[in-house]
Amino acid sequence: MMVKICGITSAEDALVAVDAGASAIGFNFYPASPRYLTPEAAALIAAQLPSGVMKVGVFVDEAPASVADIARAVPLDIVQLHGGEAPVGVRYWRVCRVNGDSVLDLENVAGAEAILLDTAVRGMHGGTGRTFAWPLARIIGHNVIVAGGLDAGNVREAIRQAHPWGVDACSRIESAPGRKDRMKMTDFVHAALAEAALADAASAVES
Repeated sequence: MMVKICGITSAEDALVAVDAGASAIGFNFYPASPRYLTPEAAALIAAQLPSGVMKVGVFVDEAPASVADIARAVPLDIVQLHGGEAPVGVRYWRVCRVNGDSVLDLENVAGAEAILLDTAVRGMHGGTGRTFAWPLARIIGHNVIVAGGLDAGNVREAIRQAHPWGVDACSRIESAPGRKDRMKMTDFVHAALAEAALADAASAVES
């Protein structure tokens, strides 16, 4: 199970997430976000992460050339695109919004390594704190990351219903935008990994 903590703004929070077992750390490069980081600040945090932890850059309607430049400078392992074209030669995940029982933007997922599903909220690009109907993730037929309103209290049920490739948390594990509540963050990661282990064990028995 890929477990991502998004909206990281400090090395301390990043290392707590990694120590808990997170496999990916998200840096937000959308200037209007309260979790915005400059590429220079993200690079300082990224340099302290152990190898094997994915460094993910979050971009909103960013020009492909700019995405590629930031991906090289930090450096990033993968970019998460909310709109915009994918830069050539850069690994990426595509964000698709869920509105009721409909998944929007699926026409733009060609070439994406994974699809991140988040709740559609007018004027917001992630960090909504709102969940969606998780079984929708099972109809995508692609590596799916479930985001939107996840925390330790509901991530196990989300995994049971969605059978996702990964899960992603941000606003529900914060004490303030951009500042993680380290206990909530740790509990979220532990809950996600525990449920994933149960799912793996059940699959092994069935096979």
